[in-house]
Amino acid sequence: MSKKIVIDLNNDRLTIDIEEHWTLLYLLREKLGLTGSKEGCGSGECGACSVIVDGKAINSCLCPAMEADGKKITTIEGLSSPDGTLDPLQKSFVENGGIQCGFCSPGMIISSRALLDENPNPSEQEIKHALAGNLCRCTGYVQIIDSVKSARDSARTKKRGA
Repeated sequence: MSKKIVIDLNNDRLTIDIEEHWTLLYLLREKLGLTGSKEGCGSGECGACSVIVDGKAINSCLCPAMEADGKKITTIEGLSSPDGTLDPLQKSFVENGGIQCGFCSPGMIISSRALLDENPNPSEQEIKHALAGNLCRCTGYVQIIDSVKSARDSARTKKRGA
């Protein structure tokens, strides 16, 4: 049985017919073509499917699409500007080697963006805690944490200089 939902997806308001059994990940990837979020485990263990829903990073593989009704959702595709300019956090991941094979990168970046939006000055321990639900197959954790710290520090410097 289908149901109509309304979502704010990457700052675009959409009305979508969904099936009750769909997950948010299925809706994003298979129906809307936003393939940045990955299905790694399908059980909420790896974080590759992370998206931001109403300011919080969640595992979209565990979220029924019906629960997205009325919510603001940001995917990795929604972080860069329309002209393709990368979000400062994405840029930091590129510059600091936080992207290796790339499979975990969308989830890592989304989880980090949610953290920095909530807490612009997290400690290294807070960064590690925010990323705890994300697994990297390439063991690139040092570079990933360095990427988040670099983005944090750049934002802090910009704020002081502004």
